[in-house]
Amino acid sequence: MRTEIAQIDLRLRRRSIIWFTVGLAAYAFILVAMYPSVKSDASLGDLTANNPTVAAMLGVNGSLTAPTGWVNGNLYANFLPLMILLLTIGYGASSIAGQSEDGSLGLVATLPISRRRLVREKSFVLALLAVPIAVATMAFILLGRHYQLTLPTGAVIGSTVAILVMGVDFGLIAMIIGVVSGSRGLALGLTSALAAASYLVSSLAPVLSWAHTLRPVSLFYWAVGGDQLTAGPSLTAWAVLVLGGVALHLAAVVLIERLDIR
Repeated sequence: MRTEIAQIDLRLRRRSIIWFTVGLAAYAFILVAMYPSVKSDASLGDLTANNPTVAAMLGVNGSLTAPTGWVNGNLYANFLPLMILLLTIGYGASSIAGQSEDGSLGLVATLPISRRRLVREKSFVLALLAVPIAVATMAFILLGRHYQLTLPTGAVIGSTVAILVMGVDFGLIAMIIGVVSGSRGLALGLTSALAAASYLVSSLAPVLSWAHTLRPVSLFYWAVGGDQLTAGPSLTAWAVLVLGGVALHLAAVVLIERLDIR
């Protein structure tokens, strides 16, 4: 498959990808290296074990000093999704609407490629943008077994991939909003608000009844809102995340084929 558009977009973002990856990898290593010194801290463990509201806000089930609690509360339930969303939502908002605003989309449309292929390549970039961050983070978490931080390998891999797919889903939402509105800023703002709302619903579901009722519509809930680091994402979670992404991609194709590009 020819991927000229994807290669150009990735080349333009290579520095941000590298620095995001290096920074998050360093953060993950620090968390892993710190774990032996905090695992026996009873007061830190009680912070979430005896306070369900704090535990919910941090995305922790049980004690913060347990392996799953430590990784979820400091990385997988918040910081890793945030870094991935910064990349995917930012690119999704600028991939069509941003190019339309600066006038480069018209030049791209003159190339001998179909709009379906254009969306396919943009979606391909969405997926690739966050892969280095996800893989580097996962690698350091799996190295935690050498620092007394032992988690099921399959669950860590599954949770990492689920967060990556969620990032692609939100990136596609930003792309769709950008196509409909023609505004990069609006796409960026609305999608960021949706992601924030999704995070709050997932986090507050254990302690607030209304959030518990709404949690099936939260992508965060399906990616990181359960006990994913222990058992891995469920089949239902994979269906929601993957099929949702396919539906969003198809919607983007339909909308872009109808878009009046100038």
